[in-house]
Amino acid sequence: MWKIHVELPDGYPYKSPSIGFMNKIFHPNIDEVSGSVCLDVINQTWSPMFDMINIFEVFMPQLLRYPNAADPLNGEAAALLMRDPKAYEQKVKDYVTRFATREALEEDGGDDSDEEEEEEDDDPHDYSAGEEDAAGMEL
Repeated sequence: MWKIHVELPDGYPYKSPSIGFMNKIFHPNIDEVSGSVCLDVINQTWSPMFDMINIFEVFMPQLLRYPNAADPLNGEAAALLMRDPKAYEQKVKDYVTRFATREALEEDGGDDSDEEEEEEDDDPHDYSAGEEDAAGMEL
């Protein structure tokens, strides 16, 4: 389960939102410390025609499935992906287990409320990815 911080600027939708992961993720295009996301469509080619649904249903899943090691924010992740894809995949799975499971979030004190989350499970606009989704993504 990934927690993502979204900040909409005053000029939204004419100015792009700021997107960042709140829990640690090992990915070439995501800064491991700040969680900032390097995604061209958000940082450079943003258009008011895009909306949050585009970000969470198209752009972010593509970024997570198809990392761009040629334009990294996390040099270690990019180097490992290019040098040893199997080791990269294992490290991603390790990060999912350590930082993106319900248990990891509860230990970290980051789980808001079970009741609130149960209500969100039926929400068609809930864009959180569970650990099964994240661990099963092809890298």
